[in-house]
Amino acid sequence: MKAFAFQGKRPGIGPQTGRRLFTPFGAGLAAILSLAIAQRANAEAAPPPASTANLSQLPINGPPPRTLGVWITNSPSPVYYSHARIRQAVEELQAAGFNAIYPNVWSRGTTFHRSQFVPVEPHLAAAGLELDPICTLSAEARKRGMKVIPWFEYGLMEPATAAVVQDHPEWVLAKANGNTIMRMHGKEMVWLNPAHPEVRERFIGLVVEVLKRCRMHGLQLDDHFAWPVELGYDPYTVALYRQETGVEPPRDHTNRIWMTWRRRKLTGLLRELRERLGREALPKRISLSPGPFRFAYNHWLQDWELWAVGELIEDLVVQNYAYSLKGFAKDLDQPALRKARQWGMPVQIGVLAGFGKRTTPMPVLAEKMRLSHERGYGVIFFYWEGLWGAHSGREGATFRRKVFQQLGTTPGESILEQSK
Repeated sequence: MKAFAFQGKRPGIGPQTGRRLFTPFGAGLAAILSLAIAQRANAEAAPPPASTANLSQLPINGPPPRTLGVWITNSPSPVYYSHARIRQAVEELQAAGFNAIYPNVWSRGTTFHRSQFVPVEPHLAAAGLELDPICTLSAEARKRGMKVIPWFEYGLMEPATAAVVQDHPEWVLAKANGNTIMRMHGKEMVWLNPAHPEVRERFIGLVVEVLKRCRMHGLQLDDHFAWPVELGYDPYTVALYRQETGVEPPRDHTNRIWMTWRRRKLTGLLRELRERLGREALPKRISLSPGPFRFAYNHWLQDWELWAVGELIEDLVVQNYAYSLKGFAKDLDQPALRKARQWGMPVQIGVLAGFGKRTTPMPVLAEKMRLSHERGYGVIFFYWEGLWGAHSGREGATFRRKVFQQLGTTPGESILEQSK
């Protein structure tokens, strides 16, 4: 699961909040919003059909930007466990104008193929490895001119109970009090040390293994490819810092020199990954999906501005899960994003479509797309089931799918031509 950083209050769906939030954005959104209000007022009623007139008034200014994509994962979703479901998902995405798919290939310490580095995801092992969901998805997408970018969601994070954690405690980062556990997504997790050579070898080996299995268009790392700022007091890191600097690590984990040293180690792992991909003649196009720069820089020690300037990444998908449109727009205008655009870096915005009980209403999604598009950014939605699947909410799958088809009006073939 993406690491949500919700800001502000969830947008209310009611006459007053609807008028306050959406009236400035045009009659089209107001028309669509009126449908959402009606649905919210009567939760037991089936969602009303979306009329062509309403859909045609959505705020679309010209063709969508280069990338319209979606993250796909198994948590929770049955899509990976059936060839028919995979084929249907790709067909529906193509029909809605999507041109990029980011399938999760590394989750909760497991992967979706037989690996020499990590165990197989248990549900896939039970369903049968011959399903091969990642390569099946890649083949189906290629037939339709869509790009597939494998998403290494968990990065350097592992469940605290993972075998690798038990077998190699010396690989695990620790807080100043010696505790290694961090609560993430309601689970006890640990972080493997990006400065440790064996951790680097294992992580890079996993990436290479995935990219060698079937044709991909690069890879994606996200906010879990990180060094949490409070970590770094394990014996290995302390000894390495002492060896390189001649002093002990500061007890203050926000000490600027101490933070810079750890950032450089994380950057070193990224550079080593790129070098290995080059030697193996594998796709070197690395997409990064971090949070807003200030948070990523100070809390995850990700210097993605430096990585962009230094050509260590080729694509930026910044997660912006702010509930309020005001907060969303503010994060779109952060200086680091504007700089990335000036440098010619392709920029996409990660937008929450729906997850669990949080389903973003279509009027809000439409406006977030418009705000992103007018700044020249593409959009990647989290996640597949939140588009028009299991997390469609009260609007219903039929209504949401029709609206998404209207929002992604340019046919898949035309989008592909634009992305070349």
